[in-house]
Amino acid sequence: MVPNFADGELLLTEKVSYYFHGPQRGDVIVFRAPGLRNVDFIKRVIGLPGETVEVKEGSVFINGNQLRENYIKSQTEGNLNLVIGKDEYLVLGDNRGASSDSRSFGPIKKDSIRGRAWLVYWPIFKTASSAGARFILSEKTPPFRTEMKRRV
Repeated sequence: MVPNFADGELLLTEKVSYYFHGPQRGDVIVFRAPGLRNVDFIKRVIGLPGETVEVKEGSVFINGNQLRENYIKSQTEGNLNLVIGKDEYLVLGDNRGASSDSRSFGPIKKDSIRGRAWLVYWPIFKTASSAGARFILSEKTPPFRTEMKRRV
């Protein structure tokens, strides 16, 4: 999840809110890795149930509208065009060039989600490779804003 999370950072996962509502676009979630036992992944929710998601020409499109993602620094490689099923979510890593995500294993089921990443608690202080302890902001909170750009 580079550049927003560094290897070796430890975080707390909030597990209550998804009992009341589903994950939202831009949420950073922790979920059971598809096909692997006792392994969790951390990725960002991009596509929601019932949406059509397309990856082409380095960009992500949701229902035909380009998704602006200010939290990534590289293009989204690959080609993908799918309708997300009921109780499924499309997830992508922030380090799109080196991420094992829904482009390789498909959408994830809601029941595989362990919770929403909430707080990085280690390392406490900022280091050369980590921003230090911090709350994890959703895409609705600056500076992580995603916007849909109407396709012309």
